[in-house]
Amino acid sequence: MNRMDEEDFAGLIKSLAETPAKLAQLLQPLSPQQLRVKESDQFSALENICHLRDIEVEGYGERIKRILEEAEPSLPDIDGARLAVERDYNNDDLDSAFAAFSNARRKNIELVKSLDVDKLARKGNLEGAGLISLRGLLELMEEHDQGHLAELSMVSRRASSAAI
Repeated sequence: MNRMDEEDFAGLIKSLAETPAKLAQLLQPLSPQQLRVKESDQFSALENICHLRDIEVEGYGERIKRILEEAEPSLPDIDGARLAVERDYNNDDLDSAFAAFSNARRKNIELVKSLDVDKLARKGNLEGAGLISLRGLLELMEEHDQGHLAELSMVSRRASSAAI
């Protein structure tokens, strides 16, 4: 990995590691009722956190492990909308869901940071996306985080303007 790649990778890891703190900042001003408000087909704030928890544990954590342990494993997609309904996310506990997400993210970051850089090129076949390197999977994680941070930012802005 050249110096630019190392800097890019360090930035990617930093971004992934900062997500829990950014989420906490967006959630902080929301009341228990505001956490559960749903706008059309979007997740509520609570559903966002439960989704992130389950995707981190059952999706990204498993995918990282399998890419490292298997030769180009087949990595199933996860239907987040289905899980939200089946697991009744909007009646889950925010604190435990957030703690589980944060803990799983910390463990995933620790694992990836400990790897030899050549391991980042290992690949898996992600359903719906095709062959993807471990580094590419981490970039997808960051993109996924950014989408949920943007959604929670909108939820937080709507809640604060409604409270005025």
